[in-house]
Amino acid sequence: MRFPSPQTLLIDADDTLWENNIYFDRAIADFISFLNHHEFTPQQVREKLNEVERESIRKHGYGLNGFIQALVDTFERISIEPLTPALRETIHGFAHTIAEHPIEIIPGVAETLAYLSPRHCLILVTKGDPLEQSGKLERSGLRQHFKSIEIVTEKDAPTYRTIIQKHNLHPPITWMVGNSPKSDINPALLAGLHAVFVPHDKTWILEHEELCQPPQSCRLLVLDRFAQLCENF
Repeated sequence: MRFPSPQTLLIDADDTLWENNIYFDRAIADFISFLNHHEFTPQQVREKLNEVERESIRKHGYGLNGFIQALVDTFERISIEPLTPALRETIHGFAHTIAEHPIEIIPGVAETLAYLSPRHCLILVTKGDPLEQSGKLERSGLRQHFKSIEIVTEKDAPTYRTIIQKHNLHPPITWMVGNSPKSDINPALLAGLHAVFVPHDKTWILEHEELCQPPQSCRLLVLDRFAQLCENF
């Protein structure tokens, strides 16, 4: 089914438009290997880091600074060695490799946005550090396809309601497109929007959640690839 123009598409960024979590996973793997813990398995270290990251998000928000702090805190909690300035610098280095990595656009994204933007209203909705996220968008070369940019601290139902009000959106023709059930799909449906779920096999574990049943007035589409938006909009 193809929905008539114009619709409003709120579109996620990380792991929807470009790769993101794979670089965090690599940094975490390097950190675990460096830690080389003799009591905890790599899986146990990762579980501890997940726990610390949840705490860090509440204190520091999303982004590299919070991730760095989570690595440092995890080291301090489970390492026998004291955290020296040299060790701290090494840990920071794992995270800085993420910032230095070029933006890797997911296949089909650029062509799909070029097709959609003349036909529909596209608004980027991403969470995280404003400087980091705006910097990634500028380096991506995709900025021209979006009418507006929203960089928020959290993506929950109240946030989506605020965006609806700010941009005077009409929910019956407004969709949230993203890879995260927790941040993109479920809260958008709760806010009365339609949603398009585009799964990514490397979605951050803290974004995992069962898809909720859409309210009667809302639609939920599940696509295999971002490029399939062209078949529906």
